[in-house]
Amino acid sequence: MIPLRDTAKSESFPIINWMLILLNAFVFIIELRLGSDKTGAFFLKYGLVPAQTNLTGTNTYAFVTNMFLHGGWGHIISNMWMLYIFGDNVEDRMGSFRYLIFYLLCGIIASLTHFALYRDSIIPAMGASGAISGVMAAYMFLFPRSLILSFVPVFFLPLFLPVPAVIYIGLWFIGQFLSGTLHLMSNSTASGIAFWAHIGGFLGGLILYKMFVKKKRRKYKRQLLS
Repeated sequence: MIPLRDTAKSESFPIINWMLILLNAFVFIIELRLGSDKTGAFFLKYGLVPAQTNLTGTNTYAFVTNMFLHGGWGHIISNMWMLYIFGDNVEDRMGSFRYLIFYLLCGIIASLTHFALYRDSIIPAMGASGAISGVMAAYMFLFPRSLILSFVPVFFLPLFLPVPAVIYIGLWFIGQFLSGTLHLMSNSTASGIAFWAHIGGFLGGLILYKMFVKKKRRKYKRQLLS
């Protein structure tokens, strides 16, 4: 299912969400300008290569920088589209600064999860999807009844279905978990998709989101003394 839009409305302009989208696009433009001969070295330097990284100083910055790299047009477009759909509402409920911290923490947790499970991998992991997974977890619990208008190709016929967010994101997570589990069972060092980064980011978002949501102001009625 390809999400097209959601029905939850934001009450404020999602400035941080747009800044994240633009920053990812800017870095992607830098990748394109490097050319194919230098892009590989760029990915190895700023992507997360578990076998060349440790927690005591060697390439530690890659736990953050990797979430702003993308391997191609399809990769960045799909990630930024998901961030566009789900991020604005989460930022609205958290506030811009809290949302930024939440996003970065989910991305770091996603990176650490991938790092822990694929310590010997020499393949650079990269992409915003781990952080976005955390945003999706927050969205699922903050807006469970929001409808996600989804495109479903059925025998070459376009089918558009409004799916409740709790079902859409829940099915997505189940798919990631099953794929990640099967991949671990295959004893392969890494795959083209960092499923466990998605899982880690999602679980991180699930654990953290309540800490970042703005508390609703209670409205007290003035009592008149008689």
